[in-house]
Amino acid sequence: MFTRRAFLKSSPLLALAPTVPAFLARAARAAGPAADARVLVVVQLDGGNDALNTVVPFTDPAYPQLRPRLKLAPGRLVKLTDALGLHPALKPLDRLWEAKHLAVVPGVGYPNPNRSHFESMAVWHTARVGGENLRTEYGWLGRALDAGGGEACVVNPDVPQAVRGRRAAAVSLTRAEDLLFSDPVAAKAGLGAAPADDLLGFVRRQAVDAAAAADKVAALVGDKADGGYPQTALGQNLRLVSRMLKAGAAARVYYTLQRGYDTHSQQEFAHFTLLGEFAGAVAAFFADLAAAKLADRVALLAFSEFGRTIKENASGGTDHGTAGCAFLAGPGVTGGVHGTPPSLTDLAGGEPKMTTDFRRVYAAVLGNWLGLPPTGAGVTAEPVKLFG
Repeated sequence: MFTRRAFLKSSPLLALAPTVPAFLARAARAAGPAADARVLVVVQLDGGNDALNTVVPFTDPAYPQLRPRLKLAPGRLVKLTDALGLHPALKPLDRLWEAKHLAVVPGVGYPNPNRSHFESMAVWHTARVGGENLRTEYGWLGRALDAGGGEACVVNPDVPQAVRGRRAAAVSLTRAEDLLFSDPVAAKAGLGAAPADDLLGFVRRQAVDAAAAADKVAALVGDKADGGYPQTALGQNLRLVSRMLKAGAAARVYYTLQRGYDTHSQQEFAHFTLLGEFAGAVAAFFADLAAAKLADRVALLAFSEFGRTIKENASGGTDHGTAGCAFLAGPGVTGGVHGTPPSLTDLAGGEPKMTTDFRRVYAAVLGNWLGLPPTGAGVTAEPVKLFG
């Protein structure tokens, strides 16, 4: 019987449980997913990435006419096909491309696009097009994890709508130290012997698992072997994801973001810097995972809420547009260009028409990579063939 006396005696133990997320505690007792369980890492390019200057249709005569100042010379591009090239700042991704571990999806969007950051991001986060109060809906990943099991880890101060579910857990952190005990000696001293009471026994096991997981993370905090990451916010976020994977964390989804893509003015330098930071971080991430023999488990999805206007503005920038582009990376990805670039002359409302519904990308990621039922997330679209 759980008496008041037993409660008072166990109070130091109760204070410990559980201070480390459940997906780390489960990893510590080897009760999480199998060692080869697949993982999805999502990078949100926040603000509306300029798709036209990211995946460039350099042979289209309309391109230089629409972008007299912002156009990119064909000789500077990372060639994908005879007609398409990547922005030169994305050159660090060329090894992934050459290994056929990079998929590029141009023309990604949804019907009747909304050019509001908040409304468009709500569409992407919920996988629901149309309807009211989308910002109060559960997210596409949260619903998928509700249906299929698993947890999400967000490397960002705030938990995005995409991973919010009814039951699925999502934890937010910004650095590995967030997972450590502030006083590990005192914490472990408080564990004591296993209580006879079933409830206290469960609490103690959770606390012991938390302590073991914290030890694993602490060992990785001081590891200098993964020092190849750029000293950028995204580089350090992906480094933290790698550390958690090396520690055996059992999360199925990791989510982070890169801000700054709302380039209304002086876009040329800002966009070059942003894409360079993105490419450098992703390249370092997969090189690190490959060295740790973890890369085969991981696929990375990068997206933005919309593209930019195909015409540059008078301030040397671009405004909120419609169709964007997405990237998938990892050894399990079927590399290449998937889909058709949007026409620069057959327009709707002055902007390109989407050629691939983003929910087709989600269907592939959920069903063909994570093994989670897309219908659990409310996604019924035919998947793009992004995985072998």
